[in-house]
Amino acid sequence: MKDLSIIIPARNEIFIGITIQNLLDNLEGDTDIIAVLDGYTVPIPEIPHDPKVSIIGHTTSVGQRAACNEAARLSTSKYIMKLDAHCAIEKGMDVKMLADMKDDWTFVPTMRNLWAFDWKCPEGHTRYQGPSGPCTVCGKETIKDMKWIAKDNPQSNSYCFDTEPHFQYFREFNKRPEGKGDLTESMSLQGSCFMVTRDKYFELNICDEAFGSWGSQGIETAVKTWLSGGKVMVNHKTYYAHCFRTQGGDFGFPYPISGKQVGHAKKTAKKLFFENKWEKQIYPLSWLIEKFYPVPGWSDVDIAKLKGELIAPIKPLIKSILYYTDNNIDEKVLNACQKQLSTIGLPIVSVSLKPIDFGTNIVVEGERSPLTMFKQILAGLESSSADIIYFCEHDCLYHQSHFELEKIERDTFYYNENVWFLRLKDGHCLHYNARQLSGLCAYREELIIHYRERIKLCEEIGFSRNIGFEPMNHHRIKWNNFYKVEGWESSVANVDIKHDKNLLHARWSIDQFRNKKPIKYWVESKNFEILGWENIKEVLN
Repeated sequence: MKDLSIIIPARNEIFIGITIQNLLDNLEGDTDIIAVLDGYTVPIPEIPHDPKVSIIGHTTSVGQRAACNEAARLSTSKYIMKLDAHCAIEKGMDVKMLADMKDDWTFVPTMRNLWAFDWKCPEGHTRYQGPSGPCTVCGKETIKDMKWIAKDNPQSNSYCFDTEPHFQYFREFNKRPEGKGDLTESMSLQGSCFMVTRDKYFELNICDEAFGSWGSQGIETAVKTWLSGGKVMVNHKTYYAHCFRTQGGDFGFPYPISGKQVGHAKKTAKKLFFENKWEKQIYPLSWLIEKFYPVPGWSDVDIAKLKGELIAPIKPLIKSILYYTDNNIDEKVLNACQKQLSTIGLPIVSVSLKPIDFGTNIVVEGERSPLTMFKQILAGLESSSADIIYFCEHDCLYHQSHFELEKIERDTFYYNENVWFLRLKDGHCLHYNARQLSGLCAYREELIIHYRERIKLCEEIGFSRNIGFEPMNHHRIKWNNFYKVEGWESSVANVDIKHDKNLLHARWSIDQFRNKKPIKYWVESKNFEILGWENIKEVLN
């Protein structure tokens, strides 16, 4: 009997051969590899021939969970580690994991991001991994320049889920005393890698095919472990690296991910665990939430509902849009952005320098300037009666998902970093992670406190780069009232339209940035092509 089998479900996976070779180069224990080639409709990459490697092939796809179960049945090892087919591991990761493993644990290493490749053209220009396409600099054909490097930032060691349930990173837990050390607990899992005993894998039905092929894998595995009396543990002493492929096209997830499939998996998890209907559990789900509380996406009310306790009705939080404009914009752009914003369904308070027929309109007298804009924002905040405010600018297209930020803390300002910049004159599109005022969301009362202080400071010393536009996004000013700041990403990006009347100058090349940090997320496209906005030309017209 071997110590460990690494099982790999692979569906149209172009990196399966590289993943297996990386394992062979870095495994140091009595470990074998079982890969399932699950109904490939693309050419199967070359796979290393080695006695440690077993291959199962299917001409028709059976699904990710079924593939994992078939590989687990073939294994004769004491332990099983499920691993995605686009991963790398640290040297000796298997031995390091086995050294600390306990048989009632589900065990995972630290997760890093995998830098799999760059796109490179004959002129030497490179583009970070993403969908294929010509060079964005010179237009020549590009080829993959393989890297397969585990990036040392970010590193993930704690995960959770909210009431939907949606997967969440649980970074707050890392700051707690119980979140520090070489071995720490985790409420949930990411799903791309986990290790259990082979007996527990089948006893707990870790990959229940009733969930469907894909979706809620980490939640299912973690909750079954915890509620049956085990523990989910993270080993900070070793790591694996996972390639996140979320940009679509030929750089999307190999298994089909439909909204219907994901919804089915969530519904199954909710029925099984939220209603405490899993036959092997010895604890209710409320026990797990309270064990890690506070947990993002959970409130006292949510826990009381899980317990079936009677609670007094609570007034729902009211969300509203604060729309501000200096009236200095092409009318066609203005109308397109207003029309899109009107589809969101939230109340709108608009603040302008001239009267406009949009939402509840407030006119602020003044010349276009940063200080005037701050006064416009404060006037809109003070006239609103909403609890939570989403800032919206006159030349941005906002997607419905931008307004679906669920867990909002009173002491935190939230910036949606998922934004594309669209150059209107030629349709050139650019994305890099950016925290902009146009993507800000926070509680109205805290925003009022800040903007009163901001305006007072600008009136005393004048506006400067040190003050900036985005509240709390830097520490150049020691505000009397300081709030936390967090970035998040909506499922579909907002679109910031760059035209000839923008207040701020747009930057379209890397050398225009003093801070080079955003460029590692740099992606460009042409002809108005932005994922999730397939109808953007119609919207603008």
